[in-house]
Amino acid sequence: MKQKSLLLACALLALQSQAFADASVKIGVLTDLSGPYADLSGRGSVLATQMAVEDFRKAHPDFKVEVVSADHQNKPDVGSALARKWFDQDGVDVVVDAASSAVALAVGQIIKDKNKVFLASGPASSDITGKACSPNTVQWTYDTYALSKGTGGALARSGGDKWFFITADYAFGHAMERDTSRFVEAAGGKVIGRVRAPINTADFSSFLLQAQASGANVIGLANAGADTINSVKQAAEFGLTATGTRLAGLLVFITDVHSLGIKAAQGLVVTEAFYWDLNDATRAFSKRFAERIGGRMPSQVHAGAYSATLHYLKALAALGSKDGVAANGVGIVEKMKELPTQDEAFGNGVIRKDGRKLHSMYLFEVKKSSESTGTWDLYKPIARIPAEEAFRPLAEGECPLVR
Repeated sequence: MKQKSLLLACALLALQSQAFADASVKIGVLTDLSGPYADLSGRGSVLATQMAVEDFRKAHPDFKVEVVSADHQNKPDVGSALARKWFDQDGVDVVVDAASSAVALAVGQIIKDKNKVFLASGPASSDITGKACSPNTVQWTYDTYALSKGTGGALARSGGDKWFFITADYAFGHAMERDTSRFVEAAGGKVIGRVRAPINTADFSSFLLQAQASGANVIGLANAGADTINSVKQAAEFGLTATGTRLAGLLVFITDVHSLGIKAAQGLVVTEAFYWDLNDATRAFSKRFAERIGGRMPSQVHAGAYSATLHYLKALAALGSKDGVAANGVGIVEKMKELPTQDEAFGNGVIRKDGRKLHSMYLFEVKKSSESTGTWDLYKPIARIPAEEAFRPLAEGECPLVR
């Protein structure tokens, strides 16, 4: 009897080894390689995805994984065309990053129709796990709800009661303005004005002058990447912050602060899901990343691409092979939700029924020049926001998967 059990175990092990040997997966990193979000996502997201594959294959050397990438140019039609080609012609199984809410919302529907997997590690709109949620999508890093609650709530509670928004005129900006307004008003503040700016705007002078004339004591920058950098630089040139007006960077990345320089950005309050110098694990991951990209530390989007890809591959391995249920995008996402998450970038976490990945968020203030000890020593922590407080309650998201 023991001999039969041993033979059966050996046979199962052999079958599993063969399954891994036969298994292959193609990962497509759909990102901004040339536009305003290139520094915070772009080739860093491609590298982070590759690092996740390398780390996974240490335990599963026979598992074949290929990484491809493409530039969606922050255009939903371009992103959609690339995704269709990937699925129909190139055999791509999973899309990572997106780095644009408008692109993500368009591509997410195609991924659902094709029953693939979307690891939305870059886009911010909370609608991705709200009214537009999908059984094929996991939103990994942050969202407009968590960012707004962190930065908007903190500034409103500390006296920033009159807000003027400069908002990127597309899905992300609108969601950010909407979510931040909610927390400002809940804290007793009010929104006294707003203006919409096209993505990739170079000159924010007219928008900043409108904000200054409004009498607001907080200017909410509901934009990201190069648009945020230009907004902050030009606000400093106009002397807005010298007059006591506070800038609220609602989606600020360490790459933005590095580009601005600590003197221009000092005192800026930001909410992020990841910072390279949080703990030993984040420092270890960031050191490996920096060694391969010219010394640059990873942004939270890079960390999200790494973490999401690694967990996807773990789920695929838990299913045994790419064939059968593992070829089903919904099946893979269900397995991802079933398994707890763990990696260097984010530590331990879980994925909720609506596809929202849960982990702590952090409120930081950009250091003064005198406080910084190096090029990337940019943040000092203000508060850790536990996952259950940071993200929107499940019942409030209007996600059909929950209903």
